[in-house]
Amino acid sequence: MMERRHLWPALYFALSLTQLRAASGELRYSVPEEQKPGSDVGNIARDLGLSVSRITERKLQVVSESNSQYFEVNPSGVLVIRETIDREHICALSSTCSLHLQVLLQNPLEIHRVLVQIEDVNDNAPKFPNANSSLEISEAAAPGTRFRLESARDPDVGINSLRTYSLSASEYFVLHVETKSDGSKFPELVLEKTLDREAHGAFRLSLTAVDGGTPEKSGTTLLLIKILDVNDNAPVFEEPVKRVSLLENSPPGTLVTKLNASDLDSGLNGKISYLFSKYTPERVLKMFTVDSNSGEIRVVGDVDYEEANVYDITVQARDGGSPAMEGSCNVKVEIMDVNDNTPEVTLTSLTSPIPEDSESGTVIALISAKDLDSGENGKVVLRVSPGLPFKLKSAFGEHYTLVTEGRLDREAIDEYTVVVMATDSGSPPLSSRKTFAVRLSDVNDNAPVFSQNSYSVDVSENNAPGTPIATVSASDPDLGDNARLSYAILPSTIHGSPISSYVYINPENGNIFSMRSLDYEQMNAFRIEVQVRDAGVPQQASNVTVHVFVVDQNDNAPVILYPAHSEETGIQLTVPHGVPVGHRVSKIVAVDPDSGHNAWLFYSIAPGDDASMFHIEPLTGELRTAQKLLEDEQAKTSPVFNFVVIVRDNGEPSMSSSVSVGVTIEEKVPDKSTDFRITPRKVPGMTDVTLYLIISLGCVTLVSLVTMAILLVRCIRRSDGSPCCYSRSGFRTRHGYHQRAHKDLHLQLNTDGPIRYMEVVGGPQEPHTRTYRPCYSTLSSRSDFVFVKTPMLSHNNTLNMTLSRKHLMDSANEQKPPSADWRFTQNQRPGPSGLSPPSPPPITHSAKSERGRLESRVKEVDSGV
Repeated sequence: MMERRHLWPALYFALSLTQLRAASGELRYSVPEEQKPGSDVGNIARDLGLSVSRITERKLQVVSESNSQYFEVNPSGVLVIRETIDREHICALSSTCSLHLQVLLQNPLEIHRVLVQIEDVNDNAPKFPNANSSLEISEAAAPGTRFRLESARDPDVGINSLRTYSLSASEYFVLHVETKSDGSKFPELVLEKTLDREAHGAFRLSLTAVDGGTPEKSGTTLLLIKILDVNDNAPVFEEPVKRVSLLENSPPGTLVTKLNASDLDSGLNGKISYLFSKYTPERVLKMFTVDSNSGEIRVVGDVDYEEANVYDITVQARDGGSPAMEGSCNVKVEIMDVNDNTPEVTLTSLTSPIPEDSESGTVIALISAKDLDSGENGKVVLRVSPGLPFKLKSAFGEHYTLVTEGRLDREAIDEYTVVVMATDSGSPPLSSRKTFAVRLSDVNDNAPVFSQNSYSVDVSENNAPGTPIATVSASDPDLGDNARLSYAILPSTIHGSPISSYVYINPENGNIFSMRSLDYEQMNAFRIEVQVRDAGVPQQASNVTVHVFVVDQNDNAPVILYPAHSEETGIQLTVPHGVPVGHRVSKIVAVDPDSGHNAWLFYSIAPGDDASMFHIEPLTGELRTAQKLLEDEQAKTSPVFNFVVIVRDNGEPSMSSSVSVGVTIEEKVPDKSTDFRITPRKVPGMTDVTLYLIISLGCVTLVSLVTMAILLVRCIRRSDGSPCCYSRSGFRTRHGYHQRAHKDLHLQLNTDGPIRYMEVVGGPQEPHTRTYRPCYSTLSSRSDFVFVKTPMLSHNNTLNMTLSRKHLMDSANEQKPPSADWRFTQNQRPGPSGLSPPSPPPITHSAKSERGRLESRVKEVDSGV
């Protein structure tokens, strides 16, 4: 028998360390209380299928749901006791006692639940409240009368709890043990035979309480029984056991029940008073009170279902006899739960920030909820605030995971305030919330964006190297390196040279500088392809085009082309003898490599001895006689007139060129056929000048009509209904510059006032090829037109442009051109001429109507564009 007793604790301890895995994935272990720190509970690493190195990598962590940390995991992955466990301290008199743990693993984030069952050991002996107990019994007590004795308390549970009572031997008394519904045991002293106070006035008995542990433990109290005489009837309750229900949170003063007892005695012996048993627990005395006269039991404390759901109260009815006799009633008060506890939400773990490109379903938080109420009042439902890209998923029990749902964008919202609402199923339902922030970390998902779709800048020619040309700016909504921008110029060529030899860009701020001095006459426009990149991984980039227009400066003096001459001899001219005043001697033709106003030329004769003999048209350069030349006698002695012609441009500052002119008088009249191929027959009464004027007017009118007819035919044949002939080009009206698909041909239509001239600019369609298409003024009195040669541009830098930019047109509007005619006829044109300001011819009725139709057509094109 002794050997079996020694083997049982070892067997029990071995069984208590056995682990169980629940079907739900919960790990279960059991361990006896009072084990030393460091004692093994179970191998968590093995049960989770993890190696020792793996649990270190995944940062295994054990979190207890209670305030005290009784367990920890050693480096071998074994769950061990950290602090000595006292079952009675944790679970009091509960029949079962367990501790709930959570095992957290990182990479990926996982949670496992562990239930550790605390097994009771017989470490407490039964103990009576007092070492001595007094009892008074009337001698008139009938055999079989029972007297309630003081109960012993044993904190252990189960088999280790209080098992029975024993009483020392007595011929008058025996012990009866009553077991109640909750398993508690109460000793009662039963009178075996009639007492005789004169024979035995008192008794001393030993009451022993024994538990069921191995080895068993016991406690003893001494019963001092005093025998009284007289009153021989005890009060009797209508119901020896009474069950009542009471709502939780009932206010003080609430009536629980009313007891009624009766006594067959009369007088003081039959007068009953009610009171709680002297062995009533303190928690009952703080919760209830009984009226000594009426027997009403009322609430005096705070009734809380979560603290206790049932109360066992022993009420005694005592008469007024001497000695007094008592009867008892056991009142069982059951507390009914009400929904008075708000659910609690606990944020167990949170990952923040999270990348904005996280996939849908990424776990970012672990959340648990609990409600101290029972039944439906304790059922909790969690939900996350609407409108957020997150959702809750149930893990197990009342544990949830918060996962992403949908696409995240830090540039739109960089931080979310998440509100998790917990609501129970009570009536009315109670709720609580948990608020926390989830931040998003940036990824490089946005390309830089320039502030403009394209840039257009003007740069004066002859600029110094290092001159700022333009500044491009871009922005990136990302953060950090993902938004750190650097600028660069994409490789290209200009006239066969790399663009890096022309311009340089500051990679940090986007400032573009020139690397060399620009010359409008060599290149009047080019473009730069700028790229901006961020510093993210992978990099994002964007491109933009910067159009650079070189603005002409007056840096070229006029060049006299016609008549042909040398610097030593100058221009040598001859005139017939006896020509009249106003005779046209010749026409001086000069050109200026500059453009716009800088290329407007003005002709004059420098003061001198022979300067007054001639007059030169300031705009056309026609040289005519201003006075009657020398008579025959003088011509023989001085046949040559010498003077200097000055050609000045319209630039600021103005530049000029000069040439010496020598006019020699011929000895005989030259054949007029040299000037006119057909000599018309003179009409009587008509001078030569008048005849010449009539012939010239007729030719001009004919050429104008033919030109107008050609233009009208071409305009009608165009499918797009353009107001003038052009080939996929652009034209400028007073409303702006209209651009077509063709990159190399441009049309400038001057509509400032009467329509006077149109300019066609041709550029290369193919390498080393130039194309010119003429347009004529619909009101022009002559059939001439102006060729303007555009410098050859590289394929990557060919731009759609006109002879002047917007600021030049503005200046042209401010400064009206001179009124004199600046053109000359085809048989007088030796080559390209300088652009001098045009002079409008007289406007006839047909010309006015034609101009009106053309302007209407231009307006239609403007509205269409």
